[in-house]
Amino acid sequence: MQPVSHVVRITLPNYLAGLPVPESFTGWFKLGLKDWAKLIPFFATIGGLSYSVYKIFAPNLPINHKIRKEEPKIVDVIPIENLGDKTAFCRCWKSKNWPYCDGSHTPHNACTGDNVGPIVITKK
Repeated sequence: MQPVSHVVRITLPNYLAGLPVPESFTGWFKLGLKDWAKLIPFFATIGGLSYSVYKIFAPNLPINHKIRKEEPKIVDVIPIENLGDKTAFCRCWKSKNWPYCDGSHTPHNACTGDNVGPIVITKK
């Protein structure tokens, strides 16, 4: 426990005190190349820790919220003769007429800022 205590009580505060953190916002623009080089490991560590915490605690949400949930995997086989000249298939899993697109992605995109749309199959 002694090494951990030494790092937390002595090494880390000495390291942080030696960082060239400016007093004002405009001071960031006055930092030299050596100052930025000293800050890179600090910001890389903070970014890495933040990303690690995000990956640990981020919810693992399913894409499909309601369509045929009792099946282990949804697979649809649609004969090409039944498609007509042009058919749009849903990729957002929000369609009430799934696997065909009914435009449900439009309100989803507006609400979430996503950009999902259908896949459109056409006959040549």
